[in-house]
Amino acid sequence: MRRWGRTLCGGAVALLVAGAAVAAAAAWGFDKDPTGKIAPGWTEVAGAWQVVKDATAPSRPNVLAQVSRTHTGERFNVAVVREFRSADVDISVAFKAVSGREDEGGGPVWRYRDVKNYYVARFNPLEDNFRVYKVVNGRRLQLGSANVKLPAKRWHRLRVTMAGSRIRCFLNGKQYLDVKDETFKSAGQIGLWTKADAVTYFDDLKATGK
Repeated sequence: MRRWGRTLCGGAVALLVAGAAVAAAAAWGFDKDPTGKIAPGWTEVAGAWQVVKDATAPSRPNVLAQVSRTHTGERFNVAVVREFRSADVDISVAFKAVSGREDEGGGPVWRYRDVKNYYVARFNPLEDNFRVYKVVNGRRLQLGSANVKLPAKRWHRLRVTMAGSRIRCFLNGKQYLDVKDETFKSAGQIGLWTKADAVTYFDDLKATGK
């Protein structure tokens, strides 16, 4: 079996494995990216996304943050990776809910088609819940929910896997959600998500897919 790799924007490295299936793996730490703007290789779809410094980050010194505090209501803030596309994925990201009066926290998106169509899993420390949704034509529809208490302003790790129609979601290594959905079947982009005025920091994003 042969392996080869290439460097993506923002310091991410993808590995392609030759064989029965083609798999890709990538990671983003943001530590070499310039602060004050979106990370290279990323697209700011909605919200205000910047690389900022955080001395408490899992991989120091930089993180990618949604920093706008002015959005309200059913406003979804999204940033996506331009060069990574997959249907089946295993995504893991560290996050810290920094602030938010209407909403806090956030999480990853996957099988992203456009700003109105994708899957998202998120933790909200204001509501003490962990949920997975699909966003279809701009409407967010809940697929699963679990009551979980975790403190804000601390780092936690959220992981999502999707193979075929099965979605499993983990917080700090523990599985809380296991659902099935067939709305989006084809490969899509991955990215990060917050809602309304949630200021959230993200770090050490890892993704594999095929």
